Amino acid sequence: MTVRHVEHVMGTVFSFAVRDPGPATGAAIGRIVERLHRIDAVFSTYRPDSAVSRLGRGEITPEQAGPEVRWVLERCAELTAETGGYFTARPGGRLDPSGYVKGWAVEEASRALLAAGSDRHCVSGGGDVQTAGGPWRVGIADPHRAGAVARVVTGHDLAVATSGTAERGPHVLDPHTGLPAGSFASLTLVGPHLARVDALATAAFAMGAPRGLDWLAARGVRALAIHPDGRQETTAGWD
Repeated sequence: MTVRHVEHVMGTVFSFAVRDPGPATGAAIGRIVERLHRIDAVFSTYRPDSAVSRLGRGEITPEQAGPEVRWVLERCAELTAETGGYFTARPGGRLDPSGYVKGWAVEEASRALLAAGSDRHCVSGGGDVQTAGGPWRVGIADPHRAGAVARVVTGHDLAVATSGTAERGPHVLDPHTGLPAGSFASLTLVGPHLARVDALATAAFAMGAPRGLDWLAARGVRALAIHPDGRQETTAGWD
């Protein structure tokens, strides 16, 4: 029997599916949900009293914001350097590390389930997915047809992240110009760790076509691009 749970947190929906539930599963999900709400309280840019909001306004220092905030900002800085500034924790000049935090929070939830004894589970947050065990089938939304699936990814221990315009419109900005990035309709990456995969998807989407896909291919990242005309393009190793 698969145990499922849905939680509204961090401005989106997190869902859990545990295929191998045990005596500790229910309590573990309860602790994970509490942890997600704590992460939201610390990192939300919509809460004026969050550590990230206060840090962004200069009311506190990174040391006062806490070790978790510093750790996240260090990871964001590493990704900014790796992507030539196309991933940033300061979109539009405002402190906002949520492009990393959501994927990291999903990963944290999966690690907590592993620690509680589950080797076969799926955690999703805002449509991005981290799985353990398998096989799992993860549908990739068609950005041109609401409710339709463009492709299905099947495998074990997968992280699947998509950046695109289907859900929120042209919300990904090119940090170098401040303009919305729209060369892709959607860009989906597959790898082992969601926080990194999600951040790279955002960066490559901001780079646009063909540069973003070429940049991913040069790094051996498995990616599927869906273009505004409906054409699909993949990097080597996608299949």
